[in-house]
Amino acid sequence: MGARFEELDYRATPKGEISLRRRREPVLGTDVFEIKLDDDFLMSSLFTAGEVELAELALAELPGTELDVVVGGLGLGYTARAVLEDPRVRSMTVVEALGEVIDWHERGLIPLGAELTADPRCGFVHGDFFALVEAGAGFDPQDDGRRFDAIIVDIDHAPDHLLHPGHAAFYLPEGLRRLSGLLRPGGVFALWSNDPPDESFLAVLAEVFAEPHARVVSFPNHLQDREATNTVYLARSSPA
Repeated sequence: MGARFEELDYRATPKGEISLRRRREPVLGTDVFEIKLDDDFLMSSLFTAGEVELAELALAELPGTELDVVVGGLGLGYTARAVLEDPRVRSMTVVEALGEVIDWHERGLIPLGAELTADPRCGFVHGDFFALVEAGAGFDPQDDGRRFDAIIVDIDHAPDHLLHPGHAAFYLPEGLRRLSGLLRPGGVFALWSNDPPDESFLAVLAEVFAEPHARVVSFPNHLQDREATNTVYLARSSPA
């Protein structure tokens, strides 16, 4: 049994103060890993169903094999691991703005770090996902404009609940059009949200993508003795 609370690492970054913490959850009798940026909880290992379903729902929309996938936001690695569990995935590029988070995975401070870094299909890009979309060059430093079969994003809390106001342009039609240009024809865009489905955001998606829809992911919240939900938005780029 570990200590009740331990701060595994703390850094001051241009985006704020980031910390990796491990605490003992007495109700469930397990260790919980958490990443905080200032006062925002970016990720917790206590509830990961939404992050896993985000990857599984996105990949379920795609036929074929030899899939190339981008994951925007590394966090504790649950979405990335779920991508790699699909044997059809040929490559996965994880874009993470905080180099400290990548470092924690590479050093094994995060439980899934060793598994992700050992998989030859997994590559990390230290960069601002939203800035890379805005620039239009894409996510592969060796291949500007490379297109992907799926782009899966879990960074902000919701399309209208952002970690930074500079992300707002991404959720408008022009920002989403830039993203669509980085998908192969018929490719899938998937977005995690902590809030219920937003009809106004679905309408924005419909201006850019085909077949936009929202899936509600339900999971038990043992601490509050109730069911909790996340939302996964899914949409498809236009076929060739």
